[in-house]
Amino acid sequence: MKAAVFHGPHRPLSIEQVEIDAPMPHEVLVRTVATGVCHSDLHFVEGLYPLQAPAVLGHEVAGIVEAVGEQVTYVRPGDHVIACLSVFCGACEKCLTGHPNLCLQRPNRAPSDPPRLRLPNGTPVTQFALIASFAEKMLLHENTVVKIDSDLPLDRMALLGCGVITGVGAVLNTARVEPGSTVAVFGLGGVGLAVVQGARIAGARRIIGVDTVERKLALALDMGATDVVDASSRDPVQAILDLTGGLGVDYSFEAIGLKVTAEQAFNCLAPGGTATIIGMIPVGQKIEIEGRQFLRERKIQGSSMGSNRFRVDIPRYIEFYRQGRLRLDEMVTRRGRLEDVNDAFRAMKAGEVARTVLVLA
Repeated sequence: MKAAVFHGPHRPLSIEQVEIDAPMPHEVLVRTVATGVCHSDLHFVEGLYPLQAPAVLGHEVAGIVEAVGEQVTYVRPGDHVIACLSVFCGACEKCLTGHPNLCLQRPNRAPSDPPRLRLPNGTPVTQFALIASFAEKMLLHENTVVKIDSDLPLDRMALLGCGVITGVGAVLNTARVEPGSTVAVFGLGGVGLAVVQGARIAGARRIIGVDTVERKLALALDMGATDVVDASSRDPVQAILDLTGGLGVDYSFEAIGLKVTAEQAFNCLAPGGTATIIGMIPVGQKIEIEGRQFLRERKIQGSSMGSNRFRVDIPRYIEFYRQGRLRLDEMVTRRGRLEDVNDAFRAMKAGEVARTVLVLA
């Protein structure tokens, strides 16, 4: 099959032939139809997070089941599915206490098993996030996918597997934003726009979007933000304080992965407020918070994939989409082919897109 192969940081992905194994027990072979290009993938391309090369990146994806291994009971060939990197075992303490996104024993092949992916010369290929969607096919554990109706557009459904479940889930599951509250969102890419929409769905009375790109600010207003702040020309913390009468916001969300914006997300909180850090802050990077801020019961927390229970959450978000309450069509600002993956990374870094979706079939 054709795949975009990662051979190390600071190098373009290379379109090559990669061999994929047959499904073993509990595995499914999925034909990739559409995959989003997520900022998380870019972190590895830029060397901010380590990854063993060669590898196939990509994780935000929807496709169609082609074959199943023994003992698979959840899906069958022909089913339309969304994959989510929160693959769960269903048996560990985290899974059994309602936190499958924090699974302690993510199911994968044993070291003695053949690799799921390999180059034609036999070299094993790392399967990023146990998905590797920048390829024509994926070999996944059945607990990686959720079935969806066949009438749904897969190029938009792909977003639910990462960016949308991460952003909306951070609002509804991690922070549990209350109706009538105030919210600030730092970073208005795919995840940030999902946060804005999650806050609107949750009933926040004021949603302040922060970014440095004018088109993203405009899109946030269209998606439900009540106010926007251009951080390229204003101090966003002071701007948020001005907009809230000096109080700050009840909830803030950082959706970029930068030290400075994580600190700003905390510093714009009202007393008793909560900052939720979604972005992947580079390995080894620390954030600094003035200790006395905690005396006013301000809190900071992380969110992993929107604290999701994806087989429960994704069907709910699909219903929001059908009702027009969750807008996915407008979040896809560019489409391309697998061969366009490197340009998709360029466009992301330049702030030209909310989300690029690569359509493979």
